[in-house]
Amino acid sequence: MKLAALQMTSCIDVATNLATAASLLAEAAAGGACLALLPENFSFMGRREADKRSVSEAFGSGPVQDFLAEQARKLGIMVIGGTLPLRVPGETRSAQACLAFAADGSLAGRYDKIHLFDVDLPGREESYRESSGMVPGREVVVIDTPAGKAGLSICYDMRFPELYRQLSARGAQLLMVPAAFTVPTGRAHWDVLLRARAIENLCTVVAAGQWGAHENGRETWGHSQIIDCWGEIRATLPEGTGCVMADFDPAHQADVRTRFPALSHRVLV
Repeated sequence: MKLAALQMTSCIDVATNLATAASLLAEAAAGGACLALLPENFSFMGRREADKRSVSEAFGSGPVQDFLAEQARKLGIMVIGGTLPLRVPGETRSAQACLAFAADGSLAGRYDKIHLFDVDLPGREESYRESSGMVPGREVVVIDTPAGKAGLSICYDMRFPELYRQLSARGAQLLMVPAAFTVPTGRAHWDVLLRARAIENLCTVVAAGQWGAHENGRETWGHSQIIDCWGEIRATLPEGTGCVMADFDPAHQADVRTRFPALSHRVLV
């Protein structure tokens, strides 16, 4: 079976972004993918974090959620919608939510980003405060997909291996990582962090990134990729907008885990 990671350069116009996403999802389906992952902020890349409020939707209803459900149903594949802003009752900030829709268009799961990117990049005049527009999530989420159980995560989460330990302990065979990694952090850490998460959990990683220059001045790293459970990069798209795909063999991964049973050797002290 095939997995797909979609790479975009999202802008401030939702309709433009959804048109690009639709084209890439169709490409993934035509290529035989059973599952396609969109990047973080696929539907909207605002000039400021607070701008997400203007396009946020109530959970269960809204144009972006309807789009994801319809694409999954029309194409007959699972669609995991990187992130979109969802309203939080009693809050002016939004949840940065990853929603998965099954091939029949039904909701298969929701994960809200736990770790928010509140940093000043060392040696650069770049500062990010996701908490100014986002409410952090609290729940670890594993969903059923056509390829097996998948643990959901978002971008900055990948720096926190304890989250992925919980995902693998809950049966994850795949790890989904939609992202909008900055160029300096991506150049330094993207590959090594993703490969580490794959190796230490003996999981296949699907990472879908934003790429290029955005209207908010942010420049994102791209390099969307699919990594097998041994840490080998099976497919990657360094630059541009596009779809990257790779085969996933759950029986092979299960055999690797049997022959190299590191997960069963964990000792918590």
